[in-house]
Amino acid sequence: MTTRRATDNAKALDAFIATKVEIDAMLERLKALSDDHFNTHPDEINWGHVGTLNHYASLLRQITDSAFKEGEHAA
Repeated sequence: MTTRRATDNAKALDAFIATKVEIDAMLERLKALSDDHFNTHPDEINWGHVGTLNHYASLLRQITDSAFKEGEHAA
C-alpha cells in the first residue's frame, strides 16, 4: 500500500506542478498586458475600458480573496 500511496502522491505532485506552471504563464501574460496598459493608449481610454478593467479586477479579487482568506473568504 505504501507504493500505491507514493505513486498517487507523485501523480498529485506532477498535476500540481503542471497547474502551477500554467498559472505562472497566465500571470506573466497578465503582467505584460498590464505593463502595456492593457493595449490602450491614454488618449483612447473610454468608460468601456474602465468597465473591462473593473471586470478583470473583480475576477482577480475573487482569486486573491480565496488565496489569502480575505473578503468573503475571511474567517
